[in-house]
Amino acid sequence: MGFEDFSNRFKQAQSVPDKEDDDLDIGAFYSLRARMLGVLIRDARLSASRTVEDSARIIGVPTETYQAWEYGTGEVPSLPQLELLAFYFGVPISHFWGDNTLQEEYGDERRSEAEYIKLRQRMVGALLQQAREEAELSIEAIAEDAGIPAEQIQRYENGEIPIPMHELQTLARSVKKTMSYFLESSGKIGELLATREEWKHFSELPDDIRAFAANPLNVGFIEIAIMLSQMPTDKLRRVGSSIVDITM
Repeated sequence: MGFEDFSNRFKQAQSVPDKEDDDLDIGAFYSLRARMLGVLIRDARLSASRTVEDSARIIGVPTETYQAWEYGTGEVPSLPQLELLAFYFGVPISHFWGDNTLQEEYGDERRSEAEYIKLRQRMVGALLQQAREEAELSIEAIAEDAGIPAEQIQRYENGEIPIPMHELQTLARSVKKTMSYFLESSGKIGELLATREEWKHFSELPDDIRAFAANPLNVGFIEIAIMLSQMPTDKLRRVGSSIVDITM
């Protein structure tokens, strides 16, 4: 029986109208739910490329216990254990009481990961060539500066081979660019990476500033700060002067 069958049977069991207790097989209902949960746990683990042994160790249970969870037999994990699994697998906790597997939702996207890497490889190479030409540098010049053969740099720019990270950092310096210049800036991956970078910077702010920014009541003040930051310098000076006049 597939996950869709489990899901349909579970929905039917939940939608049963008022019945006498002896008409409703509670044991079968819980067994079905445990098996559905097991499928979702296994789905999340495989999606995150985690092993059964590592997953069991993170939760602090024997491997046999964890395997029983995935098979939907025996014990069922508690909410705190599922919360830790959700964190470890990188999925929302609601995944474990949903009706869809990650494979069903994102299968097509995951099959395209190889194509994404090839495309990004060509894009990074094109960005390197663009930056080099903007800096009016020849391949030979940056080859000498970076200590990388010119023929290899040519292949990098053509997207024929991937650029190792340590070499890309050196080449970025040679063409006077930062690493952010080469980062993905669009699509789901780009948006996710950008959000993570923003969160990193936010978490490094002083405690009082983070607390102020996180308070919904202070949104108006933040919007004012954004508007001020976008004002031309002369207009900003006039605003500052007006504020001084008001407070005097």
